[in-house]
Amino acid sequence: MTVQWAPLLPLWLIGGLAAVALLLLALALWRRAAGIWWRAGAFAVLLAALANPSVIEEQRDPLSDVVFVVADESTSQQIENRGSQTEQAVAHLLQQIGALEDTEVRLIRAGEVTGALDVEGTHLFGPLRQALAKVPRQRVSAIILVSDGQIHDLPESVESLGIEAPVHLLLTGRPDEGDRRLTVVRAPSFGIVGDQLSLTLRVDDLPGGGTSGRARVVLRQDGVAKQGIDARIGVEEQMTFELEHRGPAVLEIEVQPGPQELTLANNRAAVVVNGVRDRLRVLLVSGEPHAGERAWRNILKSDPSVDLVHFTILRPPEKQDGTPIRELSLIAFPTRELFEVKLDEFDLIIFDRYRRRGVLPSIYLENVANYVEKGGALLEANGPTFATPLSLYRTPLGRVLPAEPTGQIFETGFHPEVTDLGSRHPVTAGLDGGGGPDAAPTWGRWFRQIEGDTIRGNILMQGIQQAPLLILDRFGEGRVAQIMSDHMWLWSRGFEGGGPQAELLRRISHWLMKEPDLEEEDLRAQVRGGQLTITRRSLAVAQPEITVTLPSGETRRVTLTPADSGRSSATIAAEANGLYRITDGTLTTLAAVGPLNPLELRDPRSSGALAEPLVDASGGTVRRLEGNDLPALRKVAADRDRFGRDWIGLKRGGGYVVTGVLQIPVLPALLVLCLSLAAAVLAWQREGH
Repeated sequence: MTVQWAPLLPLWLIGGLAAVALLLLALALWRRAAGIWWRAGAFAVLLAALANPSVIEEQRDPLSDVVFVVADESTSQQIENRGSQTEQAVAHLLQQIGALEDTEVRLIRAGEVTGALDVEGTHLFGPLRQALAKVPRQRVSAIILVSDGQIHDLPESVESLGIEAPVHLLLTGRPDEGDRRLTVVRAPSFGIVGDQLSLTLRVDDLPGGGTSGRARVVLRQDGVAKQGIDARIGVEEQMTFELEHRGPAVLEIEVQPGPQELTLANNRAAVVVNGVRDRLRVLLVSGEPHAGERAWRNILKSDPSVDLVHFTILRPPEKQDGTPIRELSLIAFPTRELFEVKLDEFDLIIFDRYRRRGVLPSIYLENVANYVEKGGALLEANGPTFATPLSLYRTPLGRVLPAEPTGQIFETGFHPEVTDLGSRHPVTAGLDGGGGPDAAPTWGRWFRQIEGDTIRGNILMQGIQQAPLLILDRFGEGRVAQIMSDHMWLWSRGFEGGGPQAELLRRISHWLMKEPDLEEEDLRAQVRGGQLTITRRSLAVAQPEITVTLPSGETRRVTLTPADSGRSSATIAAEANGLYRITDGTLTTLAAVGPLNPLELRDPRSSGALAEPLVDASGGTVRRLEGNDLPALRKVAADRDRFGRDWIGLKRGGGYVVTGVLQIPVLPALLVLCLSLAAAVLAWQREGH
């Protein structure tokens, strides 16, 4: 009930009338006039009537109190029996609250993170704040959290929630939990391919830790185990590795299980390191000057990332023209340094129309063959002499070449064609002007092809009489490409429209140097929008079934759908954060969904330490469910204790809704008239005496 004033005249006018009344009363008092107090009463009644006071009384209906129950459904809640503990506690709370009068419950299930989201840690208070915004603060009776205590969006204070109700935490999990944890302390974000890099890791046995004992740690790169160390417990250790290719490389580090384990998810950590190549060193050996030599040089020199060493045999040793020896060259060519001392420093060696002339001894060519066998890259573009006894095939290098010359040379115009196998190989698939299954190529013709019998390797392009034109092969740990013509330069000159010479040579070179994007047998996985897309590239038409290992350890079989250019793909939902392992039995790849090393699993032990400051400040309590009876619920006044030995309290709220307003005038007009006349009559009567 309140008093409301609604003046009938402006306040300044009422104030002026009051001042005049006071002056008149003061004058009467100075003259000692009789009946002054009755006159004062009359003035007071009239001024009060002008102020028009009234009593306001609200008609209210009480509202029920609201209890918010927040159930944690995050990843750590799936450990052991925490999930069942949560469901039992929620069912108990719903039953208890339902039995209370004028009390309702709002159940919030939060903390679950799917692959479509990139949330760091467990977030319970975000959804809770949204629910609190829809309820008046007076109606909030309590907030009850059912969680393992791993909450990472805790508010700084109770005031920031805008409530005066208690916050209780019902703690899932066991009190004596222990776990082994692997932490990547420092790791590079990029590195030079082939250089030695290092990362810093730490293995801890929780709780307590300590520095006694060792644990085996294994590092895998793109799913393949590379090395392992025996790391000391509780001490930072260094682990070295080398990147094997350009582009992103997923490093998976795993430690063996410890004496106590809650989950093996934090025994693994993943790091993505982007590999970049240093400047590529290419050795180009031209056997003689010819029209295509400059095309080779221009293509290689146009790439700023290539360091080119090029020498051309201008004058064969057997040529006798009387030229003085000192005028044959400006400097002596360092053949021993290039082909023996520093041969392994080259990323690619190209022989362009080279033939045996005695310039390079057989021992140097044997060094090149060994270089390929140990992982090097060789490109051989042959000319007419490849069909003669002076062929490079007749040297020690011949054992690494995939095609053997027949001795026949075709010198007529023809359009190079991509074979069926080539249409599936990333080196030749999708080349501009390559035509298709029912269309001829539109690029320009070549006019010379050296016939050869393919010993091994894949024929990607063919020419006259379907003879092999481009052959790619793996030899030992290295790779070899052989082009059975010296007329590719016609494409760069634009003859008959030209052709994709630069693009084709770029692809061949990068395939030789083992670029992942050009691998003909490749397995990739990419996560986008909560979907995991698996792509398999292969020269084979039939594709094997894919096995996907989920972060939880569960496996799923996936069948790929064929597409073009040798690709097959499939898409599945990435419902859980973590590391997905995809394999077809031969190739393996990894895909990370969400944070690579989830904050929630860094310490999965259940604990109320994080939430205790907030709970204590609100007057609530932390109760562990394991080994204890579920607490009873009790309504308490705002100024009373909010928990007891076997119960937790719910604050009685004062929420209400106004259904009507009753307004009663304090001085009705008739009452004012009667009081004013009575005071005036009494004043006059007093004056008459």
